[in-house]
This record gives sequence, structure tokens and C-alpha cells, in this order.
Amino acid sequence: KQTFLLDTVEKGGSINTMFEERLFALVGTLERIAKPLAAEKIPYELIGGGAVMVQVNRREPSAVRNTKDLDIMICRADLERIKEVAGRHGFVFRHAAGVDMLLPPGETQARNAVHLIFTGEKVRPNQVLPNPPIRPEHLSLHGVEVAVIPVVDLVAMKLSNNRDIDRRSEEHTSELQSLRHL
Repeated sequence: KQTFLLDTVEKGGSINTMFEERLFALVGTLERIAKPLAAEKIPYELIGGGAVMVQVNRREPSAVRNTKDLDIMICRADLERIKEVAGRHGFVFRHAAGVDMLLPPGETQARNAVHLIFTGEKVRPNQVLPNPPIRPEHLSLHGVEVAVIPVVDLVAMKLSNNRDIDRRSEEHTSELQSLRHL
């Protein structure tokens, strides 16, 4: 965090502190779950808005948009191992409103959790295609190595989810537009 801030100031850039604080909080949470999963050789992929953020950052860092939460795709067969590994690192597993999630240490809000999505399954009945297989690209975001869904699978998931919010929301539309340059 300090290196980024110092580099930005040296280059004469400006910093949106609210954006940066949220970004660093997300990156910190991502690191707290990604490292243990990688160490235990548990396959996963960062998906959703977090994946868009990482994929866009590798091509055009100035075009990065923040995301509200983190979603990772896992194999259902690994869920018990993930709960155990995450628990050793302070995460609390919760199933609420049909969603499995990992709450970071000290967190109580579901919106700030790491949401777990399952490969080969549909999130909702009207989803056109099941979620793709896990075949990550290993990328870095602010020094954190993370397994990220490939762009082609990310776009397919976004389009297949058939969510009203993805069709109407300016934020979700701009996510897809930012991916077209990749």
C-alpha cells in the first residue's frame, strides 16, 4: 500500500482515498483467502467484479473500477476442506439466503464476505449455462498472486447469468465494456 502511494505521489498523480481504501481492503481479503487455498493446492478462481478488476488492471490500470465484494469459484467437493482451511485463517463460514460465503476476520456483513460459487453448477435456475470448469490464469493485483477466471469464461458467465442487474445496471454494463479491450 505504501509503495503504491509513494509511487503515485512521485509521478504527480492524485489518489481517490475512498477508492484506494476499499481496493486495499479487497486485496487484503483476497490475499488472506488466496494464499491458504494455493498453499493447500485447492483449486479456485476469482470471478465476478474482482476478476474484471484484475483482468482490466493487467491491460489498462487507469480503467480499473472497484467492486463491492469478492466471488470465488470452487469445486463443491472441496467445500469442507475450504471451510477448514479458511477457518484456520480467521474466516467464518456462513450459508445465508442460499449463498455460501466466508466472512473475513471480524466481519459480520454478508456483503463484505467472499462468496462461494460452484463450478459446473447454475447459481439460479434461469442461468443459461452451468458455470465453467476451473482453469485459472495466475495473475497479480498489487503484489497479490491470485488464480483468476480467463476472460472468455468470465464473459460467458456474465452473459449466461441472465440477471436483470447485468442488463440494466450501468456498473455491470461498463464491466463488460471494459473487458472488450482484453
